[in-house]
Amino acid sequence: MNLLQQLNELQAQHGWLSDETLRAFSAETNVPLFRLQEVTSFYPHYRRSPPPRAHVTVCRDVACRMADGPAYIDALREGLAGESDVELHEVSCLGRCESAPAACVDDVPLERWSAQDVVAAALGAKALPPDEPTDTPRAWPTDPYPSRDEHYGVLRGLLEDRDRARQEVPKLLQAAGLRGMGGAGFPTGLKWQFVRDAEGEPTWAVCNADESEPGTFKDRVILEELPHLVVEGLLTGAMVAGASIAVVYIRHEYTREGKAIRREIERVRELGLLDELGVDLSLFVSPGGYILGEETALIEALEGKRGEPRNKPPYPTNHGVHGKPTLMNNVETFSFVPLILREGADAWKAHGTNGAPGWKFLSLCGDVEKPGVYCVPMGTTVSDLVNEHGGGMRGGVAMRAFCPGGASAPFLPAAKADTPLDFGPMEEAGSMLGSGAVVIVAEGRDMLDLATNLVRFFRNESCGKCVPCRVGSTKAVTLLDRVLAGDAEGNELDLLPELDETLRLTSICGLGQVALNPATSVIEHFPEDVQKHMDNGTD
Repeated sequence: MNLLQQLNELQAQHGWLSDETLRAFSAETNVPLFRLQEVTSFYPHYRRSPPPRAHVTVCRDVACRMADGPAYIDALREGLAGESDVELHEVSCLGRCESAPAACVDDVPLERWSAQDVVAAALGAKALPPDEPTDTPRAWPTDPYPSRDEHYGVLRGLLEDRDRARQEVPKLLQAAGLRGMGGAGFPTGLKWQFVRDAEGEPTWAVCNADESEPGTFKDRVILEELPHLVVEGLLTGAMVAGASIAVVYIRHEYTREGKAIRREIERVRELGLLDELGVDLSLFVSPGGYILGEETALIEALEGKRGEPRNKPPYPTNHGVHGKPTLMNNVETFSFVPLILREGADAWKAHGTNGAPGWKFLSLCGDVEKPGVYCVPMGTTVSDLVNEHGGGMRGGVAMRAFCPGGASAPFLPAAKADTPLDFGPMEEAGSMLGSGAVVIVAEGRDMLDLATNLVRFFRNESCGKCVPCRVGSTKAVTLLDRVLAGDAEGNELDLLPELDETLRLTSICGLGQVALNPATSVIEHFPEDVQKHMDNGTD
């Protein structure tokens, strides 16, 4: 068993990882104590001190900030003041942006609970809700199966001629135009072909379910409501790649969604599909950290190490987990595979609009009446998403800006809201589709404040491995905080574009390369907000 999984179980058993517990574990497993210190000090989920009676986490990131998050946090602090046996921690995005401000008690999400009710739950005066997968999933247009009995029909059909399927499936995915939906947008069929043709065994197939970027929560809904499509897509990828090991890597905050996947894994085991495929399928629960969504950092975790990104090349398709070829896609990408293979490339492409192929799951939050997850034709415009699905702007206030692809995507002004949510058009507009997390900002918002909040997220979540990201993101937040406070002088902010270029050119992974996007886009599109704060410093 992986070292991190062993430590997860050890902490679940004892409540925390004491020196005595780790010494005993080291003696039993021959894992050196320095290795245990190395990983337990890196991952935020590991406790090195006794747990409190209750543990409250509350999100500090952009969607929750827009929902009066600072006042919500203040109310929690006031309500828990003097309660020494209750811990309150401000944390990065909990993946519950549609119910902002988001909070959990003992890792149980409390959706749309008042601060007073959260305090009552932490003190034992109010019962926590059951954290179980829904019994009534919605009907999604990407599910090709009319009934549960028909699940895995696509995979069963492929197994009738496995050799042919291994050759044809990548071609079909390529013809359908399917691209990675986790942010990078790499052609899926091409990736599957690369891993299939790579040398080395055993090959791995990994579903990246470590969705952690502010504003992004679509994969959470897919995991809970369409787990059979995620597992079928992953097993199909394993078959094509010739993988004997398959893993769903999920963030530890997604307890409910993890239960849904565990049940589905047991189901395919009982159906005999794992034996027929010759695949060992398991769920791997991350000990925490946004950086684990980066594919090579995730691979490091699967090897029981600190989740720090690797230099590339080599790429995971040839040199992944334990140096073996590794196929990795995100939740949404895998979930589309059964429908594409069932109906064909042309039918899949016909679902899209404005020249884009297929369906797209989008997270929608911010200043809209109905935040949530929507499955719409790929290429739907931002304005149509807001007005036809999101219930329009909250309170009828006009849109000022939007972020189309998660925290790393540059902000765009409302004048570009008719841009299709597709890779090329968003890039031409000056942003990116990214993870498909659309954050809507209304008139009256301070854009520099929101941008600083997002840059602060990247600073907090930097793994610290490379100097440009570790130091550069810190310097950027310090500078932006000075501007917001009215303390910046002269052309001090002119340093930010130079700092951004340095991070782009020298950071090891995407986190550092995009960390300043929110701020530089606000400087470009909303200079009046920047100048307002600069003027405050000269009054």
